[in-house]
Amino acid sequence: MAEYGFPPRGAQRRLEIAALAARMMAEDGIDDFGFAKRKAARQLGAGEAAGVSLPTNAEIEMELRRWQTLYQGEELPQRLADMRRTAAGLMRLLDEFRPYLTGGALDGTAGRYAEIEIDLFPESAKDVEIFLLNASLPYEHREVRKTSPDAPEAVLALEWEDIPARLSIYPAPAERTRRQPRARLAQVEALIATSPSREDPA
Repeated sequence: MAEYGFPPRGAQRRLEIAALAARMMAEDGIDDFGFAKRKAARQLGAGEAAGVSLPTNAEIEMELRRWQTLYQGEELPQRLADMRRTAAGLMRLLDEFRPYLTGGALDGTAGRYAEIEIDLFPESAKDVEIFLLNASLPYEHREVRKTSPDAPEAVLALEWEDIPARLSIYPAPAERTRRQPRARLAQVEALIATSPSREDPA
């Protein structure tokens, strides 16, 4: 039973795991919530094996936003604005493949080393690769984690205007069924319209 307003030990440990996972995501460029929480739990000697339930992604995201407000509050708005403008340019280039912006550049949690994350829904994953080759845009394949039924067919990594980008390629029908938060180009442009410009005073 909690006393003096303090959370139970298990709940306190869960909060510590969430806070450490959030710091790792902000400082080290980790973009996988599951990996971050498991690594944080190991470092703290906690986790499910020790009888402590791991925090949810939503709990880590809340800690991540708190951490960024405290330690990256001045740089974060400009970083998000730069990433969204760059993402919009890449989405225009890839328009025929039905691009959607996802991840930290969309939800506002992008850390210093975050990638632009874009989902594509072409008729064939090879169409995207052929397009990039014809456009003389070098790319590399990333390993696809087949841990869920909605995993992408392929993941390509490239740089666009000096910012790393990750293209997750799904079958065209998946565009109607994916539930992950995402934004089409018009929505990204609306976010950009409310973002600071380089000329804005600090």
